Amino acid sequence: MHAFPRTAMMAILVVGLGGCASIGAATPPDTYEIAPPKVVKMAGATRAQLLIPEPTAIKTLDSNQIVVKPTPYTVEYLAQSQWSDRLPHMLQLRFVQAFENTGRVAAVGVPGQGLAIDYQVVMEIRKFEIDASGGNAAVVEIAVKALNDRNGTVRATRVFSETIPVTGAGNPGYVAALNVAFDRVTADIVKWTLGLV
Repeated sequence: MHAFPRTAMMAILVVGLGGCASIGAATPPDTYEIAPPKVVKMAGATRAQLLIPEPTAIKTLDSNQIVVKPTPYTVEYLAQSQWSDRLPHMLQLRFVQAFENTGRVAAVGVPGQGLAIDYQVVMEIRKFEIDASGGNAAVVEIAVKALNDRNGTVRATRVFSETIPVTGAGNPGYVAALNVAFDRVTADIVKWTLGLV
């Protein structure tokens, strides 16, 4: 009688464990969205057409996971929770909505929509997280460049940030605070941009 090869036994064990793991279905995570921005009210209008490219972000933020920072140097993710889309893509579309909702721009869109672009609003997401290092707070920080698309020059650059204490309970409370912080940053970016163009 031949001894059963050790490698074959290991392969059977791995397959067997995989089959057991698939029997119990894991609870799906709760899925959240960034709320549509509030309407920013301001005087004046512009004939400029604006392009909103997808914001850049480090890989930590370029996903559908909700970032939690227990210390300034460590990254975790909010348990059993996720965004409904990659964060940069979701924010891009929310910024388009924010500019459109003002009723003060000739047109605003994303790459590929065939606009005669006057300005690009180029953004980098620097922070979009729950800071848990010293009391829970939602932190949103976005760097913005207003780029004149006609001549390729940067009209102006600014960093916008907002910190909102988390007051609600559980994961919905964290997401609600992030929504408030983002809404305030969005309003500031819209006002600043339209003041330039």
